[in-house]
Amino acid sequence: MRDKTASVSTAKPDEGSLELTEELIRVRAYQLYEKRGCEHGHDFEDWLQAEAEIFGKKPATAAEAGDTKGESRTAVA
Repeated sequence: MRDKTASVSTAKPDEGSLELTEELIRVRAYQLYEKRGCEHGHDFEDWLQAEAEIFGKKPATAAEAGDTKGESRTAVA
């Protein structure tokens, strides 16, 4: 009989932690919007910047993130 407990590597993150992370991103993106003087039209860029700051990654440009052609992208340092 197989053990019914999930292993650490296959366990899903706690739903509450996902909601908290999304809320942190949302708040930071709004701060970036306010910092810009509440200029509209940069919401996607603000979201990507907030994600990058929270996850500690280099922010993607809007063009890179919006690539829907299915082409592979290479990281540029």
